[in-house]
Amino acid sequence: MHFRILRQHHYCVSSSVFNKFKGKDGKFEEILSRDAKGLLSLLEASQVRIHSEDILEEGLVFATHHLNFLAPTLEGPFKEQVNRALEQAHPGLSRIEACKYISFYGNDSSHNKEILELAILDLNYAQNLYRKELHDLSWWWNNIDLKSKLPYARDRVVEIYFWGLGVSFEPQNSLARLALAKFTLIIIVLDDTYDNYATIEEAETFTEVLQRWDINEIDRLPNYMKIFYKFIWNTYEELACEASKEGRSFVMPYIRETVKELSRAYNQELKWFMEMEMPTLEAYNSNAIITGTVFLCFAATLLGIKSASEQVFEWLKSRPKIANVCSMIGRLLDDKGSHEHEDRGWELLTAVTMYMKQHGATKQETLNKFSEMVEDLWKD
Repeated sequence: MHFRILRQHHYCVSSSVFNKFKGKDGKFEEILSRDAKGLLSLLEASQVRIHSEDILEEGLVFATHHLNFLAPTLEGPFKEQVNRALEQAHPGLSRIEACKYISFYGNDSSHNKEILELAILDLNYAQNLYRKELHDLSWWWNNIDLKSKLPYARDRVVEIYFWGLGVSFEPQNSLARLALAKFTLIIIVLDDTYDNYATIEEAETFTEVLQRWDINEIDRLPNYMKIFYKFIWNTYEELACEASKEGRSFVMPYIRETVKELSRAYNQELKWFMEMEMPTLEAYNSNAIITGTVFLCFAATLLGIKSASEQVFEWLKSRPKIANVCSMIGRLLDDKGSHEHEDRGWELLTAVTMYMKQHGATKQETLNKFSEMVEDLWKD
């Protein structure tokens, strides 16, 4: 438990502390297999392992195997806690896990009343804050009324806000959550415009206008694109004001350039598709690092993180490996999911399509290969 808590709070403690649970044969002591609470703690500790920590990989297998065997014999809230841990390959969202654990802890006869009361007060405070943020975001979204003005665009405001909670749940990071939600809504409408609605000529014009970033250029656009362009412009200006109040105006130029870059990448994908041009897998992947949207999402979140200095954004501009890998993983999973659930009559332009054509692979062989690629990227 000490190891897990320190790791979760970003202290680089060594996993060698688990060697004391091993016997002379180098394997975990069999006597541990009867200690359900200890096994649960080992399972949870293994979830914060990093690449090449073999001892925690072994601990994960050991704890999972024996907890699956013991689970039917357990009783009460502890049984529920074990079953939940076994169902999850990775730790869940912090606030959801806290909510679940409060019920487990409260039903444990040995619980500390003061700690339980503090945990409940903290959870209630956070929930009230999240409700207010979601109310404000929903009011903002409904007031813009893109749902009726641009009916082709997806309406996913609650889902997007909830997703943002997984990125940054701390109460002090309210601006980070709201900025991420608003720019994610821009991403979704941008994606739907290029993917599902705009002609290639309209998309080309929109991309050109967006690169100029001049509201006076708006008359070059068709009416529905004027609505979208105003939405992007007004949202950016609104968040620029918030950034200025926080003394963080240095963030906005990077966000502006990232929005422009994303529009160029979406426009390139549209050209490939409409002109029936099959790019190389390398060209597609280079573009996909941008359409994975990680750079814009990172920047939007960091807008509201006060500790993220100007140097952090310079680092982000350098295209660090971790950001590239995150973007590629997201895009590969998205492409893989699109093909696994494909029900359209036309062929999607995705990395899956190109791998199949370039390697003569079947769809299932390609999907299996993509699963391996995602796993390798995680390890990398």
